[in-house]
Amino acid sequence: MKSIDEIRRIKREVEGELLKLPGVNGVDVGYKYIGGKKTNVIAIRVLVKEKKEVSEENYVPKEIRGVPTDVIERSFRLHTF
Repeated sequence: MKSIDEIRRIKREVEGELLKLPGVNGVDVGYKYIGGKKTNVIAIRVLVKEKKEVSEENYVPKEIRGVPTDVIERSFRLHTF
């Protein structure tokens, strides 16, 4: 099992490539969710506006350098004050 520091380093190294994938609006490190339930597994999380079928070259791998991944639907809105 990799340390959280090692997972963060790997995330920083691959973040730019992941952000180039269509629909990806963020990348972070956090707990993996399965079936809507949080697990105890730390993953590189790829945030998308909407989960949908994508071509093989745009698919997020199940793991990156031995770190599990998780694709999470998440939208961001800017708030004005």
